[in-house]
Amino acid sequence: MSQDIKQTVQEKYADAARKVLDGEKGCGCDPVSENLYQASQTSGLPEGAVLASLGCGNPTALADLHEGEVVLDLGSGGGIDVLLSAKRVGPSGKAYGLDMTDAMLALARANQATAGVANVEFLKGEIENIPLPADAVDVIISNCVINLSADKARVLREAFRVLKPGGRFAVSDVVCRGAVPEAVRRSVELWVGCIAGALEEGEYRRLLQDAGFVGIDVEPTRVYEFTDAGIDNVLAREISGRVMGAFIRARKPA
Repeated sequence: MSQDIKQTVQEKYADAARKVLDGEKGCGCDPVSENLYQASQTSGLPEGAVLASLGCGNPTALADLHEGEVVLDLGSGGGIDVLLSAKRVGPSGKAYGLDMTDAMLALARANQATAGVANVEFLKGEIENIPLPADAVDVIISNCVINLSADKARVLREAFRVLKPGGRFAVSDVVCRGAVPEAVRRSVELWVGCIAGALEEGEYRRLLQDAGFVGIDVEPTRVYEFTDAGIDNVLAREISGRVMGAFIRARKPA
């Protein structure tokens, strides 16, 4: 991740964590982050975990998690998907959350303590350098974070490395169909807002394949219309309908 993008991402998400600690909603990424979780899922979670949700999907609802599995959430933020995963894998399983932002890690650990969940561990680090050994986890999830990295190929190679043979990659992310204008690509603000850094669907598939993954599938879950999203009207018209939230599945060969 280049330093300017990395610093901007850290500042953005540290600010979101501080907002949540003040009782506000941390999300500034609409329409990407609206209405992703059902009330039945969030009813047992700390308010801080729900307010800090900054994702573009709900990977825990789509990932086929089983009792006793080890799950890793790349860019875990306030911890909502880690806590939901911990419930799914049960006491014999474990859920790791990885984040590079101190304020988000502090919020996530506070949410864990409030929830009283024991089978969770939050790690500090970057998704380009996962601080776990090879073949350590059964499932990798992520929620609108991989698009923020400036070195997505390295992220996917690291994901492949830490997955056990037969392990599953099951992430929600923002992808594009067709080219995104350079004016959007150059905008750090839009990068942090989950748009500028989004991969084209075919490129996402290619990078997964290059990393060693098989069984690759990209399933659109929500197509975005940027009619009132603080984007220049001309750019909004160019990207509306071509940017989407998607569930991306792949697996490491057994």
